[in-house]
Amino acid sequence: MAARVSWMSSSEIDEATAASTNSGKPRSGDEQIHWVAYDVSLSDDGWSSEIFSIISGNTSTSWERLDVGVVLSHSFELESTVKTVFYSTPAVITFRVPTKAALQEAYSTPFLPLEILSDKPRENTFDLAKRLLAKYGSLVSVISIVVLFVYLLLKVVSGDDR
Repeated sequence: MAARVSWMSSSEIDEATAASTNSGKPRSGDEQIHWVAYDVSLSDDGWSSEIFSIISGNTSTSWERLDVGVVLSHSFELESTVKTVFYSTPAVITFRVPTKAALQEAYSTPFLPLEILSDKPRENTFDLAKRLLAKYGSLVSVISIVVLFVYLLLKVVSGDDR
């Protein structure tokens, strides 16, 4: 039995990110500002070779240039035959901007732990009832006593002999 994971990552540099690389200040004159990132690379090498094998694609790629608002996507397919819980590491995105000499680095958002080939135990309804009774039992008892008291009080006041 094997589990397949398809992973697709997208990279986008928006105007807010680009503006922050230039302190948010426009250049002087009527010159039009054109934000761009160069030497963009994506490295998503956090997939353990003991757990995953690459079926198609590469975990790393690069682009020569990325303009503002352009969305690039990169995908690869993995397969696992190991039953485990896998904790991801963020992908690393590096790029250069014309206003800074140093290479800029950003990280993707890691996702929740992957339960690979896991057998979810079926919850026993009796255990669920015990747990609910332990948690809410006293509340149910109090509400039941109050409802019974109100019922008996209304029965006595109305003089119903049934």
